[in-house]
Amino acid sequence: MTEKLTGKLFLIVGPSGSGKGTVIRTLGAKYKGFFYPISYTTREPREREKDGESYHFVTKEKFKQMIAEDDFLEYAVVHSDNYYGTAKTEIIDALNGGAVVIREVDIQGFHAIRKIIPKGNLVSIFMKVPNLSDLKGRIEMRGAIEPEELQRRLDSAARELAQAGDCDYQVHNEWGKMKVCMSDVESIILEEIKGLY
Repeated sequence: MTEKLTGKLFLIVGPSGSGKGTVIRTLGAKYKGFFYPISYTTREPREREKDGESYHFVTKEKFKQMIAEDDFLEYAVVHSDNYYGTAKTEIIDALNGGAVVIREVDIQGFHAIRKIIPKGNLVSIFMKVPNLSDLKGRIEMRGAIEPEELQRRLDSAARELAQAGDCDYQVHNEWGKMKVCMSDVESIILEEIKGLY
């Protein structure tokens, strides 16, 4: 990457059910000036999801074309056969403009992104949960899930938790203590951007 980026990209990292989405939504409601890029996905929209709000919903053919054209900072096949990806241009453009960019990714996405975004412009915050049993309860509370799919997510979570130390920060999201977790995340972001703006 040849550009000299002036903004900062904050990655909220962690397994499914660790609270990444809640953190992003809470930050989005409080800090309107930050930039929150939306994922591309090939999965079908759920009820009440709108294209361009929850996700950019595209066909697999379109997604594969975007891969071929090197349009993603990172992408992955998640929880069976659906693709998810982070578009490169909108994040690079935002960082070039000095923006604070907040993005949720899994550990695989984090490792891909840190190969592209310079260390001085990247901060990673890993969302830790007490244990896999706790995580299992959180995933099950979201709605019905097939046992095989649940086990896949827990196996994936175990691999991600083992790599938590690769991130710059680890924030604990204990059951019923989301406010404490959010306060920790906010403190990290505000400290990291101090003096930049």
